[in-house]
Amino acid sequence: ISSMVRPLIWLLVIGSGVGSMLHEQQQEGYLQFLVPGIVAMTLLFAALLSALTLVYDKEFGVMRMMLIAPIEHYWIVIAKLIAATITAMVQAILLLIILSLIGLVDAGIALLMLIPAFVTAICCAAIGGLIAAWSKTLDNFAVIMNFFIFPVFFLSGALYPVSQLPEILKYIVLVNPFSYGVDLMKHVVPNSNTDFSIVTDITVLVLFSAFAIGIACWRFSRESVHEPLFHRISGKK
Repeated sequence: ISSMVRPLIWLLVIGSGVGSMLHEQQQEGYLQFLVPGIVAMTLLFAALLSALTLVYDKEFGVMRMMLIAPIEHYWIVIAKLIAATITAMVQAILLLIILSLIGLVDAGIALLMLIPAFVTAICCAAIGGLIAAWSKTLDNFAVIMNFFIFPVFFLSGALYPVSQLPEILKYIVLVNPFSYGVDLMKHVVPNSNTDFSIVTDITVLVLFSAFAIGIACWRFSRESVHEPLFHRISGKK
């Protein structure tokens, strides 16, 4: 439940604050505009924090015991990212239920939003896995996450239309995979301004997720410091 505080504050406080500068009709429209972005933000934060368990296990030695298991090492990463995706989806579902109860989103729209939310959750988990793969300590992960998470969120079109950004920032939005997750969720909301086609959104999200997960698995498998003891003794690469 505590994880719902952040998105609700963003939606009700930021949305109402910015909306107060608009006419009443525009204010209601801006709150509707924020819904996909706030749901996507919930997915992003939840997935990244869940991916943190990879770093936690490495730093406190839990990973050494897991690596002895008779499975390929990349399956550990994949399992962690699946867990991160599920965690993010659970939080998104709770948020959508709350938004439906307070009348900010129609129940049917909330159900439809679960489909793009799932694709976006996988992408967010992949981002978290990529950061975790290069983080040896919890402090490393926190520094890298704080450095990336706010530019990724603010330059995604979650809070304002991409078309209103300066040209140089538009290029950053184009290379930000999270932008396509936000845009995909906007396609579900009626009369919402989108920046890309559904095909483009899904293609970018799937390709980036596959690439990021592949790199994370490769990096994790190559970290000899986390290999099982008998591998290091035998000199196996």
